[in-house]
Amino acid sequence: MPPTLASLVHHSALKLTVRAGEDHLDVPVRWVHASELADPVPYMEGGELLLITALKLDAEDAKAMRRYVKRLVGAGVVGLGFAVGVNYDEIPEALVATAQEEGLPLLEVPRRTPFIAISKAVSAAIAADQYRSVTAGFAAQRELTRQALTDGPEGLLTALAAQVDGWAALYDASGAVVATAPEWAGRRAARLTADVERLRDRPAPASSVVGGPDNEDRVELHTLGTGRRPRAALAVGTAAALGTAERYAVHSAIALLTLTTERSRSLQAAQERIGAAVLRMLLAGQPDHARAVAGDLFGGLLDAPFRIAVGESADGAALDALAEVMESAAARSGEAVLVVPEGPERLVVLAVDDGAAVEACGEHAATLEAERATSATGERTGDEDDLVVGLSAPAGPIAAAAAYKQAEQALSVARRRGRVLVEHEQLAAGSVLPLLADDAVRAFADGLLRPLSEHDATGRGDLVASLRAWLSRHGQWDAAAADLGVHRHTLRYRMRRVEEILGRSLDDPDVRMELWLALKATAAAE
Repeated sequence: MPPTLASLVHHSALKLTVRAGEDHLDVPVRWVHASELADPVPYMEGGELLLITALKLDAEDAKAMRRYVKRLVGAGVVGLGFAVGVNYDEIPEALVATAQEEGLPLLEVPRRTPFIAISKAVSAAIAADQYRSVTAGFAAQRELTRQALTDGPEGLLTALAAQVDGWAALYDASGAVVATAPEWAGRRAARLTADVERLRDRPAPASSVVGGPDNEDRVELHTLGTGRRPRAALAVGTAAALGTAERYAVHSAIALLTLTTERSRSLQAAQERIGAAVLRMLLAGQPDHARAVAGDLFGGLLDAPFRIAVGESADGAALDALAEVMESAAARSGEAVLVVPEGPERLVVLAVDDGAAVEACGEHAATLEAERATSATGERTGDEDDLVVGLSAPAGPIAAAAAYKQAEQALSVARRRGRVLVEHEQLAAGSVLPLLADDAVRAFADGLLRPLSEHDATGRGDLVASLRAWLSRHGQWDAAAADLGVHRHTLRYRMRRVEEILGRSLDDPDVRMELWLALKATAAAE
């Protein structure tokens, strides 16, 4: 405990006597200052015990003392020591009465007690308190280290909560609560997720102090990690501001959790290398070798139906965010997930079919879609850093190569459609027409049909419409002619002209298919 006025009064060598403010002696004393200035306030910081002999004060003037004492109280002075036997044989009643009214402790200092003795007593008490705090801090550091080594982050949080007489919580990179101590703090920690997310967006290392929900407590938030983006966050909730010993404990916890986080990053890098090897073996059609290399690292992921997600973006942060979302969701649900970066602009993820990671991927994509829809223009900008993801159908280890191809096909469609996420199953269930919106397909259609359009522009017939009607009726002359309102011989003549102009035979099914797709692509562009 820091020195207080009460501890100074009880100091046997100082012989101080309380003359006013008896109810305020438990206030801590930050320092001792002696001044004979009529107004020492400009040189005060607050928390001082001011010592005077009143050489330049009219201590018997009630009005002057009232102004003097009020300024001291307003500056945060915690006590006034008055030396008797120097300028006054006893403390004037005007000063005593004013100090009593303002609640300012007034101590009588006998002539045989020099001011320096009071200063030394306070300085020694402050040093002793700091030593106790440092010693307690080192003890807390040893206990936190022991708990971290034996019980991991959960044990460290438990020890930290006991040290600060409050609660502690650990968040992952996505802002989700990983662990709390005590257990009852789980709900309280979950309410601070938004504050953790805001802190994560600031340059690391970062910290902030927030009022707890419903002003329940005071919470300090600290980011963890040494990289550009924090890997985790720590919350510490207490009823009051932290003391020196508690501050040591919190700083020790931050250092230990950062070391744990960085070690986890090294292990994660090694796991990514193993995951890349396992993925290569799966795509090479070697599932047994892949299982042997993976061992228990990815749990039963390679034995259950899984999906392959392929994401691309020129912005590495977008891929990091996708990986964090899927990994965090898998960790919370106890699922295994395999994340493999393929260069700076591509990411491959194997996740359990119908699992939390796949669901989180869909929710993340939906959020990005909504953000783009509500942007200033309401349209995608086409910037190359837009995230696109393709998701395969459920597959097993033997069909991994086919699933990877499906994910790439879905990725290509997502890019053409301006979507964040496309699932391969959606392609089979939908129509082929949206695929014709590609610029290359439109250019092919325009080139193929241009001779017919130029012919029609001269007013010598309606070959394009006739071709569309004939193809839609599967080459049935009477039905197509009826749709056009012409005689079937007229339609036959027009189809011969189509063959002559294009230099192709309509008896060839490939030609009919290309012409039909060209007509559809042209119609889609109109």
